[in-house]
Amino acid sequence: MSTHESASKSSDIHPDLPALETVELSSGLEPSASVIWLHGLGADGHDFEPLVPQLSWPGAPDIRFVFPHAPVRPVTLNGGMPMRAWYDILSIDASRDQDGRGIIDSVNQVAALIGQEIDRGIPPERIVLAGFSQGGAIAVQLALRYPSRLAGLIALSTYLLFPDRLESQAHDANRELPVFVGHGSSDPMVPFSMGEALARQLESIGYPVEWHSYPMQHAVCPQEISDITQWLRGRLA
Repeated sequence: MSTHESASKSSDIHPDLPALETVELSSGLEPSASVIWLHGLGADGHDFEPLVPQLSWPGAPDIRFVFPHAPVRPVTLNGGMPMRAWYDILSIDASRDQDGRGIIDSVNQVAALIGQEIDRGIPPERIVLAGFSQGGAIAVQLALRYPSRLAGLIALSTYLLFPDRLESQAHDANRELPVFVGHGSSDPMVPFSMGEALARQLESIGYPVEWHSYPMQHAVCPQEISDITQWLRGRLA
């Protein structure tokens, strides 16, 4: 397994936006699939790096895991102090999506990472977009609107941004995108009800959702990782 850090370069990114720095791990020398995984508020691209050895199965293809670092920006919820964040959060409540500019910028920067993987020879239908908490919100926002069919979406302990816009903005290319949604039943940061609402709304407009709840707080657990591995096997084997 190899690992390195890099700054992504892609013609898809807006010229005024910097390329995201990433941590990359490959399970073999010739990746035929990619998983782009976004961390949560205040973490960085190293956060889910230790899980990579567990996300495999007998006969699994070589997979490249791309873990971008969110930009450092002032976060209102953190007293205005800078931290890694995909967009500003004003408060912990259901209305977390006030920073429309930050959301759009992060969506465009992550879309550039998908473009980079395509440029490296991975077809979009072999690319999974994943995210935890705030990173999960960006992953959902992008994957359902992406103009080429992806392999799947993993949404962990997260929520739906702009839920009233989803049905009108969802791209036909990903209208049947497989989605894994996992959430802790005692999550104090992103209430369990928000994860349920995400899964229900996606199901209501036709997405094949695999929903899991776990007896945990704002975290991941071994059973969730096992379930994700089996789900990935169904998408990428």
